[in-house]
Amino acid sequence: MADPKGFLTTGREVAETRPVGERVKDWNEVYVPGSLLPIISKQAGRCMDCGIPFCHNGCPLGNLIPEWNDYAYREDWSAASERLHATNNFPEFTGRLCPAPCESACVLGINQPAVTIKNVEVSIIDKAWGNGDVTPQPPERLSGKTVAVIGSGPAGLAAAQQLTRAGHTVAVYERADRIGGLLRYGIPEFKMEKSHINRRIEQMRAEGTKFRTETEIGKDIDAAKLRRRYDAVVIAAGATVSRDLPVPGRELNGVHFAMEYLPLANKVQEGDLTVSPITAEGKHVVVIGGGDTGADCVGTAHRQGALSVTQLEIMPRPGEDRNANQPWPTFPMLYKVTSAHEETTYLAQKRKGIDPDEGPSCPKAGEEGRVYSVSTTHFEGDEEGNVQALHLVEVEFKDGKLEQKPGTERSIPAQLVTLAMGFTGTDQANGLVQQFGLELDERGNVARDADYATNVDGVFVAGDAGRGQSLIVWAIAEGRSAARGVDRFLTGASALPAPIRPTDRALMV
Repeated sequence: MADPKGFLTTGREVAETRPVGERVKDWNEVYVPGSLLPIISKQAGRCMDCGIPFCHNGCPLGNLIPEWNDYAYREDWSAASERLHATNNFPEFTGRLCPAPCESACVLGINQPAVTIKNVEVSIIDKAWGNGDVTPQPPERLSGKTVAVIGSGPAGLAAAQQLTRAGHTVAVYERADRIGGLLRYGIPEFKMEKSHINRRIEQMRAEGTKFRTETEIGKDIDAAKLRRRYDAVVIAAGATVSRDLPVPGRELNGVHFAMEYLPLANKVQEGDLTVSPITAEGKHVVVIGGGDTGADCVGTAHRQGALSVTQLEIMPRPGEDRNANQPWPTFPMLYKVTSAHEETTYLAQKRKGIDPDEGPSCPKAGEEGRVYSVSTTHFEGDEEGNVQALHLVEVEFKDGKLEQKPGTERSIPAQLVTLAMGFTGTDQANGLVQQFGLELDERGNVARDADYATNVDGVFVAGDAGRGQSLIVWAIAEGRSAARGVDRFLTGASALPAPIRPTDRALMV
């Protein structure tokens, strides 16, 4: 326990965001640099002596949250970093991108605002990098065994780092031109600047991990040949097949998957492009899908100079408090206002002639531009085949089914539409699944046993390719767990940790 009165005397404070009018003009992270350090020790001190820390259950990594909260409260940053890295290879990723199911499971959250676990985490790791506490950890000796990891997202990187540190020679294959997977090209810069990935890659290189970019297994290298070349293979290729929207007009120019739109914006920030071939500049933008990827599209469109941005969600608007059927410590479906949604409200006020910088902030920040309980019926285009409008209808649940509400049809302007409705499974078009001869489960994911092994001897699977679309913390946890399975396959035993089983699921009802 850090401060025995901390949660009684200190209220919850979170990271300060930069002014909206400033941040929509650049691609830097939305938070004020250094704003957490003056407050974070007291925030860590709100962690209470709860007896059974349910935050451990909320986090699939099993992060030792009360321990590093205690060190952060005492400002022993080196010890806090050691405890943080004991369970998490990349806390600077999770501290920025994870939706923090640990906070939903925080015991203090039963009747008070939960501990700002995510903010404490990112403060510890940023301080550790600044102090030089994050250094390469090469193995003392090599095993003589070789492992190929397919995919360089969080699951692949976690598995590769664990196996490298165990003494195996590991090569990571990535089909894109840079390492990072969706961390690199699916997450906008304003959510996580790519310098955080770059310095981790350099740490891993110094430890001995090899990286092979622009190499797609199944196309550039036959999967069966890869298996013969290495003693073991880890498939961490993600669930990259986007869910489509098969309605009339889908073929019109200007209707794109989110993962066609977002990577190009990131390539501009990498310096590969001057202007994105798919841009929101001067256009009315509609984002279909109310999740985090949809919010990423919203924030990206703002920075590209969209005329307006509307986000559509087929489900009803979530409440701001827990539903009775989502009790603590489960992860509740709550109404969220991301930085991108704040920006929508701000810019909408600007367009109405209201100065949002004057007086109190809008009490309904985040409401503007979000439409719930609607379904797209079709797209309308011009004579040149460019999308110009989206037609929708309101829907409601009846007898457990979504039904359209008669008389609610309407259209909204749309010169750019992004589909951010999730993913349906791992890519099979490149031949990887067929060439390996992998079995799939009933949901189309790569099937695996308790050790993350597939039906093919020596081939393992981790992350979204085996679990289906999930969170970054689950991906890292799976990478660490699969590494243990591979290590045991190669050597007969393993001292590597395995935080989760393949059958484990999030703490939800």
